Amino acid sequence: MTSLRGRAFSILVTGGSGFLGRSVVSEFLLKESPVQVTKIRILDITPYPGDLPDGRVEVMEGDVRNYKEVREACRDMDMVIHAAAIVDWGTKPEHEVFDVNVTGTENVIRACREEGVGHLLYTGSLDAVHTGKPLVDIDESWPYPEKHSNMYCRSKYLSEKLVLKANGQKLKTCVLRPSDIYGEADPYHIPALINMARNGFYVRLGGGRAKCQHVYVRNMAYAHVLAARALMADDCVVCGQAYFITDGPGTNFFTFFDQIVRGAGYRIRPENLWLPRWLAYSLGTMSEFAAILVRPFKYYQPKFSRFAVIYTCTDFTFRSNKARKDFGYIPKYSEAEALENTIRYYRKSV
Repeated sequence: MTSLRGRAFSILVTGGSGFLGRSVVSEFLLKESPVQVTKIRILDITPYPGDLPDGRVEVMEGDVRNYKEVREACRDMDMVIHAAAIVDWGTKPEHEVFDVNVTGTENVIRACREEGVGHLLYTGSLDAVHTGKPLVDIDESWPYPEKHSNMYCRSKYLSEKLVLKANGQKLKTCVLRPSDIYGEADPYHIPALINMARNGFYVRLGGGRAKCQHVYVRNMAYAHVLAARALMADDCVVCGQAYFITDGPGTNFFTFFDQIVRGAGYRIRPENLWLPRWLAYSLGTMSEFAAILVRPFKYYQPKFSRFAVIYTCTDFTFRSNKARKDFGYIPKYSEAEALENTIRYYRKSV
């Protein structure tokens, strides 16, 4: 791989105020980062929480659905890391998920071309290939399903296809597909589980045998740095490619997060309550039906759904060997360090 030594770059991170985006920004700012930056610009619909981490960071408040704002943010940038998205499994209107995830990606690609940005790294999702059926130890050769489980899965598939198709001589593109991201300030999994523990009724789905994979948020950020270096190299091997990213073997969803909940000081009661998959699926169906009944009066999409049951009760594991081979991805932070950091955060802040 061609060295980038002596070169520094300006990078736009869409969604840079979010859970993953903040870690991506932090990894680029480290003194030992293999990609040196002159400027990191954040485009996000929400303000950056707290103080900016470095004088090289600037924030533009804007929406990826607004092409004018996206183009302005892309001006004078060498690379765009497009991490802005609605991460949703059925709680938001489909049109909103599509507009942010797909139309937003179209806007980013168009702005890159019109502003002469040479590199686009897209944060995709393993959900682009999610089928609802067991997938064990798959790699990037696995095909897209003919039909997706919901709009989020479909939107990540459509966006990934747009980015890969855009790869060419003037715009080099690459896609990273993270496994389930966790870590400090996780907005998706840990708070809901801690709330269950606080309320004294902790329910798990399935029988504890289904396995999925996770990745620590800082390891995922580090993968972005390494992929960015490869994308900017003259001998670009990652151009037009998609990569699964994980940092450990498959484990059961609930068993994995139980150790964080307990480590943060919360008691899990009952100790071993598992709803059988068939029962959980039936309850998910009823929950969705209730939402349909009240929809004429109030739009509501339940978090407890059939998709949630399928997602946590079905094997879904894969390999990240291709990322290791093509751009040297090896987890930077050990699982012990990742769990320690995460537990410390939730002991202190929740």
